[in-house]
Amino acid sequence: MLIDAGAGDKMTPKQADVYRFEREYNLQHSLTAAGASPGAIDVVLATHLHFDHAGGFTERTADGSIRPRFPRAQYIVRRGEFEDAMNPNERTKGSYFLENYKPLVDHNVLQLVDDDVSIVPGVRVRRTGGHTMHHQVVVIESAGKTAIFAADLLPTAAHLPEVWVMGYDLFPLDTLNFKRAFLREAIEREYLIVFEHDPDIAAGYIREKDGKRFIEKVA
Repeated sequence: MLIDAGAGDKMTPKQADVYRFEREYNLQHSLTAAGASPGAIDVVLATHLHFDHAGGFTERTADGSIRPRFPRAQYIVRRGEFEDAMNPNERTKGSYFLENYKPLVDHNVLQLVDDDVSIVPGVRVRRTGGHTMHHQVVVIESAGKTAIFAADLLPTAAHLPEVWVMGYDLFPLDTLNFKRAFLREAIEREYLIVFEHDPDIAAGYIREKDGKRFIEKVA
């Protein structure tokens, strides 16, 4: 299973200049380091469909057509998120690009889910809202322990304070409300938090001492 897939490599020169993604280490490097290949992925699970999370779902071929990057995989997306992404408005069109997910429909590899469901044993999704209406985190449970792939609920460790939410959040008060309860839960239950956007901290535990919260880095 792959959770999200980065921005991919289909950007126009203008987009590449605007966003200035570093390309020295990309998704293919990560897969190789994990001993995997695109053909080894069975499930691609989306937290949401913004281009920096779903751009790597598809690739451009030599003839210019666009196809799913992972040939054996089924792609799982929350239905409400997919519907919003297929019908972007003036506020969201800068983040939703049809080329990242429309080809999944065309190749019959898209599965839509409606609720907080189990994807495979030990992996389930949980809607947070906030960043997008149907943004979700991924809950991974094994041997009595829980890891949370937090996506854009907690994009970096710097977003630990409750009121630190991204300017990209469409519904910031929803982010705040979910985050307030989730942070307490994460501390009490000792969730391992995976930070998708942090350049220095890949994962860590949220701790609290003398009324102050901090990240205990583990990766």
